[in-house]
Amino acid sequence: MHRLFIGIRPPEHVGDLLLDAMEGIEGARWQDEANLHLTLRFIGEVGRPVANDLATALERISAPPFTARIEGVGHFERKGHPHALWARIVPSDPLETLRQKVERACESVGFERETRKFTPHITLARLNRASGPVGAWLASFGDMHAEWDIHGFTLYESHLGHTGAHYEAIAEYPLQGIAPE
Repeated sequence: MHRLFIGIRPPEHVGDLLLDAMEGIEGARWQDEANLHLTLRFIGEVGRPVANDLATALERISAPPFTARIEGVGHFERKGHPHALWARIVPSDPLETLRQKVERACESVGFERETRKFTPHITLARLNRASGPVGAWLASFGDMHAEWDIHGFTLYESHLGHTGAHYEAIAEYPLQGIAPE
């Protein structure tokens, strides 16, 4: 079985900015630089034939490159407690168009449509109830800003281990065409 997701990895200069923010909360499990990404679609556990079909379906996606922007940070809560910290990706029409095309490719090989609301972000840390408070961190990095041009997306396999997840790029898909002005 293969645990898959589709994502976009930020370039080094954005990764450096994100790494600079990864401090100041006791008990936070900060992401490794190699694991920083914007998830377009989580797939989950699939067998090799389905993984191969998905890889082929993703090859058919056509979309132009576009610019992504980070503006600020935030957190997700579970039962009233923060469980993840993230950098906010500004929603945009080109990003949503790409996400919808990825969704249709997933549906074409038999996956059910994703029903959770898409909140574009890059996860920076995982938290548990023993983690320190997040308010000061959110205030310190609330003005985070970066942008980069997205020229492709990647099919990843997630390998879970005792030290966390390790992500392996399985296939890269370039965006081609003329970017909108």
